[in-house]
Amino acid sequence: MDLEPASHQNDRPKKREPWRTVLTLAYQSLGVVYGDLSISPLYVYKSTFTDSIRQSETNEEIYGVLSFVFWTLTLVPLLKYVFIVLRADDNGEGGTFALYSLLCRHARVNSLPNCQVADEELSEYKRDGASLSPKSRFGRKLKSTLESHGALQKLLLVLALIGACMVIGDGVLTPAISVFSAVSGLELSMSEKHHKYLEVPVACVILIGLFALQHYGTHRVGFLFAPVMTMWLLCISAIGLYNIFSWNPHIYQALSPRYMYIFLKKTRSRGWTSLGGILLCITGSEAMFADLGHFSQLSIKIAFTFMVYPSLILAYMGQAAYLSQHHNIESKYKFGFYVSVPEKLRWPVLAIAVSAAVVGSQAIITGTFSIIKQCSALGCFPRVKIVHTSSKIHGQIYIPEINWMLMMLCLAITIGFRDTKHMGNASGLAVITVMLVTTCLMSLVIVLCWHQSVVVAACFVLLFGTIETLFFLASLMKFFQGAWVPIALSSIFLGVMYIWHYGTLKAYEHDLQNKVSIDWMLGLGPTLGIVRVRGIGLIHTELVYGIPAIFSHLVTNLPAFHRVLVFLCIKSVPVPHVRHKERFLVGRIGSREHMIYRCIVRYGYRDVHKDDVEFERDLVCSIAEFICSQGMGAAAGNGGFLKEDGRMTVVGTCSSHPDGIQMSEDEKDPAELPSSSEQNEINSPPLARARKKVRFIMPESLKMDPVAREELRELTEAREAGVAYIQGHYYVKAKRGSGLFRRLAIDLGYDFLRRNCRAQTHAVNVPHACSIEVGMVCHI
Repeated sequence: MDLEPASHQNDRPKKREPWRTVLTLAYQSLGVVYGDLSISPLYVYKSTFTDSIRQSETNEEIYGVLSFVFWTLTLVPLLKYVFIVLRADDNGEGGTFALYSLLCRHARVNSLPNCQVADEELSEYKRDGASLSPKSRFGRKLKSTLESHGALQKLLLVLALIGACMVIGDGVLTPAISVFSAVSGLELSMSEKHHKYLEVPVACVILIGLFALQHYGTHRVGFLFAPVMTMWLLCISAIGLYNIFSWNPHIYQALSPRYMYIFLKKTRSRGWTSLGGILLCITGSEAMFADLGHFSQLSIKIAFTFMVYPSLILAYMGQAAYLSQHHNIESKYKFGFYVSVPEKLRWPVLAIAVSAAVVGSQAIITGTFSIIKQCSALGCFPRVKIVHTSSKIHGQIYIPEINWMLMMLCLAITIGFRDTKHMGNASGLAVITVMLVTTCLMSLVIVLCWHQSVVVAACFVLLFGTIETLFFLASLMKFFQGAWVPIALSSIFLGVMYIWHYGTLKAYEHDLQNKVSIDWMLGLGPTLGIVRVRGIGLIHTELVYGIPAIFSHLVTNLPAFHRVLVFLCIKSVPVPHVRHKERFLVGRIGSREHMIYRCIVRYGYRDVHKDDVEFERDLVCSIAEFICSQGMGAAAGNGGFLKEDGRMTVVGTCSSHPDGIQMSEDEKDPAELPSSSEQNEINSPPLARARKKVRFIMPESLKMDPVAREELRELTEAREAGVAYIQGHYYVKAKRGSGLFRRLAIDLGYDFLRRNCRAQTHAVNVPHACSIEVGMVCHI
């Protein structure tokens, strides 16, 4: 089923949402967007106050850390993301690849090899009719430089991939540290001997249960997410207020930036390295931008500004107020979250904290699935099985291979480290790296997409880039204390992504260089000198023009193919969604007698691909619409859903033009169709009806010439005979004389990934009886 958000299902201007809807979305976003950010009080102070920093009687250390936490939360999530970054949405979508997609459209730096000029005519390619060309002289020069230097384009792609890899690494680390920190509350309720042997197993059991339930989809338990996080935020804010008024009502004075200077001056290098723990207070901030497609900008801003931000500030102030008056707690428990919780409330708070940790982990796991799907759609990740867990809610997916891989890595991190210190160091580096990537891409978006002055972009980079660089360097200093984990994980994923992208690009170039001449094929005559059998043959290819080499290889060894031949290219374009009415590009190869067509199916990087039955139906309908448009001529009244683009015609799906041609098959109830007085029918010959009855039903206003009607009749007969899927099966080898890198990348890396990854998305559900594979050796 082709799922798209409501805003993409029609061309009507988007209406302003009523306040009731906005507030409902803001409430729901608490469970989906802010899970990771909201549970950070569990481990921030414990990760910051390590053995090298001890609290003195003057409380300058705790006041300095609180000041750092307050200003970090204010400048990064509130100022950077809420007021600036959220505005850089890609037609309602957010995240690292949304920024990269924006840049690809405003400057020709797209990594997809089979782009066409026709793609730039998509409704969502140019948002709000804005010009794609920068207005400033510096912007035009920057755009020209990016477009003319392939090395800069590769650097931009690598930058986006680094951000994606760190998000995947965060998908491993966040569940581990969240669940482990929540379970650590047991240490105050039992002896050290029992706690030592219980903490890790309990955390592992919770993690296994969390990942085991992923295949059910978040929509089954999603209704609990917002209430759980609301309860958690109210809980930590109430405890924070209690601690403030009970222990130190003047703790607000510690919010002064003066205490940051005092802290660094007193602790020197030890305080510098402790910044790696402080930055954990903003883990999950990137989710505000990454999950933008599920909510609205206003709802996310309201939820953070009026609920999440005040609750977190009160929680951190309350913890600091308690610690400022308790210097004699056993050092082992001193800076843990549960120390500041009243003793009678510890068990209820522990239960809420574990639930909140599960919700926060669920959010990052879902985000990891989403970023991998986007990478795969843009040709930067091996094909994986993507299961859509909800037919109604857009974007809820499950990837089995990635899910179990994340679970094994989470368990390894939990069992291997067994403390929040090392987990926090690892998580902090992953989080701050993603933020740095966002800052770099945003600086380009400000100039190239928003058409602002370079001074504005420079101020943005200087302010936020400086803050994030300081945190990044502080985290990097803890390389041997756990920070090596995200670097190792991201390096592996980056290598896989780049090798897959490199091999895919070289394979496309091989297809392009070895394509068959159309003139040669058409020179064989109307029958092409080959036996034509009944049915439709779909030849899958990545080429958007020319005849793929697998076709010549096929007819050389088997001089027969189907009466209707379709060269089918299913590709992704650098927009989040492609509207139904712009889904297909259809053209003709040769004359009508040949019955050979080219069909290009375009999907956005967040679109859901259709199943094979509905896809076949839409494909045949699109070809019928194309035939009809060719037969009607310029005077046809087609309702405005066809648009000529050179030799290709933009055709929508059946659902996008209900007044156009509709296809009826055996399972279709004739009573659902308009009466025959209003419609014309084209039926297959009586002989074919015994197998499967197919009819094209058209409005009476559509007048076609007899040749087009005969072509439609042949298409109907071919559809009844069945559809065969013809795919190339390549054995990829590096060319002779290739360098060491290419031989390793192609012969080992790409060949291994190609053999072990999933088949193409549109071929996964194809019955084996309808599939034909054409084997070829491909030297790239």
